[in-house]
Amino acid sequence: MSKSVFEAVVLVLGIAFAIAFVVLVVPPLLQSGDVIGAFAAGFVNPYSSGYSLDVILCALILFVWIIHERQSLGIKHGWVAIPLSFVPGVATGFAVYLILRSRQLGRLKAKSEAA
Repeated sequence: MSKSVFEAVVLVLGIAFAIAFVVLVVPPLLQSGDVIGAFAAGFVNPYSSGYSLDVILCALILFVWIIHERQSLGIKHGWVAIPLSFVPGVATGFAVYLILRSRQLGRLKAKSEAA
């Protein structure tokens, strides 16, 4: 898969999740105004609890990865993915980080090949 196809697919998936979030989550949240209840709804049974914990831990792993690569590879602006991981969600934050990372690593590779 080429870099441009990879970035396009990741971007489409990240945007698709953001749209789904706006359609599925925002209307009932605006109606109730209960942010705590919305969060707690992810833990109403063992199955939803498993999925919710998976998402929370994936977000934490993403945050650690962002911080690590800022220090080890010099990836800039990765912090943007952190708030996006809260709203609309990890799928969008992860997509944004992968695109930022892909573009910056491509530039680093081009610089090293030119040198």
